[in-house]
Amino acid sequence: MRNVAIIGTGHTKFGVRTDVNLQELAWEAIKQALEEANLEPKDIQYFSVGNVGSWSAEELPAIVVGEYAGLCPKGTMRVEAACASGSAALREAYLAVKSGEVDIALAVGVEQMHQSPNPQVVELIGRAGNYFWEFENFGLTFPGYYALHATAYMAKYGAKQEDLGEIAIKNHYYGARNPYAQFQKEITMEEYLNSRMVAYPLKLLDSSPITDGAAAVILASEDVAKKITDSPVWIVSQGVASGSANLSRRTDYTHIEAAYLAAQQAYKKANIEFENAWKYFDVAEVHDCFTIAEIMAYEDLGFAKRGEGYLLAREKQTYIGGRIPVNVDGGLKAKGHPIGATGVSMAVSITRQLLYRAHKGTQVDVKNGMGVAHNVGGTGHYAYVTIFSTRRPST
Repeated sequence: MRNVAIIGTGHTKFGVRTDVNLQELAWEAIKQALEEANLEPKDIQYFSVGNVGSWSAEELPAIVVGEYAGLCPKGTMRVEAACASGSAALREAYLAVKSGEVDIALAVGVEQMHQSPNPQVVELIGRAGNYFWEFENFGLTFPGYYALHATAYMAKYGAKQEDLGEIAIKNHYYGARNPYAQFQKEITMEEYLNSRMVAYPLKLLDSSPITDGAAAVILASEDVAKKITDSPVWIVSQGVASGSANLSRRTDYTHIEAAYLAAQQAYKKANIEFENAWKYFDVAEVHDCFTIAEIMAYEDLGFAKRGEGYLLAREKQTYIGGRIPVNVDGGLKAKGHPIGATGVSMAVSITRQLLYRAHKGTQVDVKNGMGVAHNVGGTGHYAYVTIFSTRRPST
């Protein structure tokens, strides 16, 4: 098993991207990654495409993207793991290189959600919960699912709506400094509290938007990476877990068990102590599809003890300069959430942070040379935790 490095990254503007078609959108990110790595499409030996796509016209997006980008006839597949599809695509490319099957692989995530009307997109996402029981019988969509998490957490630990608001305010603060972000406007607590209720206690400003966008990373084996760049970012480890599609089968709504298990796996491989995990990382990207999800992620990743994640938000400890900077690119909340691209976007953000290539006003102080990405699919159906480092891992 070989060490695997990220040698090129690409990222499009997130938002309403009806100015291009799906393959053109993907190419924007792929082209940027190829230029960064000083490679051509013919150099890519395998590519995976993260895409959910039930709202868009292309049923075979990997082939359409590959043909447009000049990657065919190289091997490929479309990878789907709900909102964690980008991290799943990253894993496919990572394992292809790590196993020795190929030396250079590409992972691209792309989504064009605005090809369908918003109500249809909301319904399609809702069907990705538990279709026959929770969606058909009770009409649950994803704001409702995460509202259950929020009410359970608030009832058990005493968190307030203002604590959720602190997450939204922070992520909009950094989104306003990220030219790729869908929302580039700061918000106040007053604006947050006055925003429309969606599913109590979650408001409009607790919720990530419907988004189009693409992101790409190029991975290479150690021998190849050394020839291409003097600043690789290594994938140290990745943890993967799954959970029941039926929320009513779960016994604890105050955290996401699959994310906790994925973190345990990733940390064990990287020799990281869970209880002090925040001390190892310079930056984190976590899955904040709703503000409560970010608070739960703090605890599932070991950044805070159970029931104390909201205190990190209240005390502003996840801003740059705090205990652990989190989602300083705006997160899903402000940067946007193009479902198939989100996990790859996280990898791009962390790679650029570790190399001091982040946007002005969003760059962290890199001391340990490590970052972590936490990507959840569905209501905890899938979970991926990936650790990145500027230091070469031991094999």
